Amino acid sequence: MTGVAETDRRPEPPAPAPWVYDVLLALGVTLVVSLVIAADVDGAGAAAAAYAWPVLLGALLLLRRRFPAVVAALSGVAVIGYHAAGHPAIGVAVPAAAAVFSAAEHGRNVVAALVSSALVAVSTGYRLAAGQDPAYVVGYELPSHAIILAGAIALGDGVRSRRALRRQADEIAGLVAERYQREAEQQVVTERLAVARDLHDSVGHALTVINLHAEVAEEAAAAGDDEAARQALAVVSETTATTFDHLRRTVTSLRREGPPERSPLRIADLGSATRPAEQAGIDVRTVVDVRSPLSPTVEAAVYRIVQESITNVVRHASASQVLVRVEESGSAVRVVVENDTAGDLPPASPDRPERADRADRADPVGHGIRGMRERTHLLGGRFSAGPVPSGFCVRATIPLTPLEVTT
Repeated sequence: MTGVAETDRRPEPPAPAPWVYDVLLALGVTLVVSLVIAADVDGAGAAAAAYAWPVLLGALLLLRRRFPAVVAALSGVAVIGYHAAGHPAIGVAVPAAAAVFSAAEHGRNVVAALVSSALVAVSTGYRLAAGQDPAYVVGYELPSHAIILAGAIALGDGVRSRRALRRQADEIAGLVAERYQREAEQQVVTERLAVARDLHDSVGHALTVINLHAEVAEEAAAAGDDEAARQALAVVSETTATTFDHLRRTVTSLRREGPPERSPLRIADLGSATRPAEQAGIDVRTVVDVRSPLSPTVEAAVYRIVQESITNVVRHASASQVLVRVEESGSAVRVVVENDTAGDLPPASPDRPERADRADRADPVGHGIRGMRERTHLLGGRFSAGPVPSGFCVRATIPLTPLEVTT
């Protein structure tokens, strides 16, 4: 059914050029006025010269788009001149209606009203001065001329108003479409940043574990400790498989329509985030004091901040102890990851949070701390990372009710 409907749909033919309508209107006025002259209602007879006036009135309309006010004024003068020349009466409304319509169509309502009023006044005054029946002139001719000319002005103004409304509607539609496009582009950028943060945190964490245990396996093999080497390689193998599974699920989710799905990350699983430090021989102490239920968004952000902080400790710090605190404080959750590093991490800076030699090699643009800061700020929280008297500390404060839902 869809194919048939698409096949039967025909493109709309292009609209004629504006000058075509002007020519048709000019020919129509010339023909109508000529027929009125030929009818010779008064029986006075029409000379051939009388038919030059309809041609003049029609020719003036060819300029109606460029000079609408001038065309209306000259048309009024032409109608009065026609009658002053003694030609058969043709009234004032019919010859001038198209001109005042054009003036009103182009926003010259005042000019159209003045020309119409002048024509009606001159015509009525001349007929009364000529001794025609006042009852007929005032009771019939005057209302009919006034109604025709007023209708022409109203019609022209209505056409102009409809065109203005259509243009306004088109502009609004364009602005709305542009806004939706910007929002869609921003949504794509936001989603890409979220995926980039997730990949950096998960894959970076896994690579840290793999690198650590690869070194352990190498040292154990060199020392002849086969059991330790096998255990380290088993951790490498397990972490590699888990990482590949995560990447596979991420790619599959990105190929689907709609927002990508993410595995839930919970505070209860912080042990998996701190395990690399424990496996590296670092004493890790975790304190969790959260009484209120947290949204999945907040829990995921807390988990990622702790995970990335532990990854940085294992990569860059010569620490022997790490304290992880996740505590509820008022209407927010505070996350603190503090280690007793011997000074391998220099003070953070806004443009390069991690500037140590090893940090430059492992994370040359400082994505780790940048990602933690972005996560925290997106949720309306505060973030800081830098040296403290006891070592290096990462702090994040996240509202229990986040501003955003993207982590």
